[in-house]
Amino acid sequence: MTTPLFDRIALLGIGLIGSSLALAIKRSNLASHIAIYTRRQETLDRAAKLELGDSYHKEVADAVAGAELVIFCAPLGANTALAQASAPALAEGAIVSDVGSCKRSVIDDVTPHLPDHALLVPAHPVAGTEHSGPDAGFAELFDGRWCILTPEVGTNQTAVDRVSNLWQQVGSNVEIMDADHHDQVLAITSHLPHLIAYTIVETATDLETDLQKEVVKFSAGGFRDFTRIAASDPTMWRDVFLNNQDAVLEVLGRFTEDLTALQRAIRRGDAEKLHDSFTRTQALHRSVIAAKQQA
Repeated sequence: MTTPLFDRIALLGIGLIGSSLALAIKRSNLASHIAIYTRRQETLDRAAKLELGDSYHKEVADAVAGAELVIFCAPLGANTALAQASAPALAEGAIVSDVGSCKRSVIDDVTPHLPDHALLVPAHPVAGTEHSGPDAGFAELFDGRWCILTPEVGTNQTAVDRVSNLWQQVGSNVEIMDADHHDQVLAITSHLPHLIAYTIVETATDLETDLQKEVVKFSAGGFRDFTRIAASDPTMWRDVFLNNQDAVLEVLGRFTEDLTALQRAIRRGDAEKLHDSFTRTQALHRSVIAAKQQA
């Protein structure tokens, strides 16, 4: 059996990502002890029944005490409170990380509350499903997927290397990126598609009852994909859009302009414009497949 990378890892939050990470850590024996915190007792009890960790805590300070690595696995809106509650109990040299889909807000929300002896290495595993809660986790979630680290300039390199090693050991490919650039990239690759899916499905829910029944009955693959995306955790995605406002609004403006251009082409019967647009999108799809990022 391999020597664990960390003696004690604290996971604060045990939803899809937290539970999958716990299982992946256990699979590869990456920690001697996994401490789990969550604010709801029933969730904590479920995590214990699933044997996701080694100890289970209702207080943040109890979970992070003595931990070499603390990972925030809750929605982005909880980060400030988690940082404040963690700070007094963090060990000397403790590494603090996270799994959030926005990185600049993590740095801004967490950094002011950490003691000087703690090291922040933000991370974003680009992986997930529409399911949530401790039962949704599976150890293979991160296999072959990207995990983006966004440490600030001057961050202790050993801390960055240790977090990078953890994510590689749970199956991820690791990329280092500037936090603001990360937020711009994810706004188009993840955040905008979710916003569109939520909007399309909400439009369907507002249809007249008879028409809505027909939409559900005759849903083709495309609409089913939108409903799957729109079934994602509403709290998590509410926080994503609130914490990446600038990047999302910028790319949403570009999308709106492109959508208006297609609307005009349809109205005018501009077959050449439509065919050209759809041909270019085919090429991008092939690039995504070639990069092995298709679900």
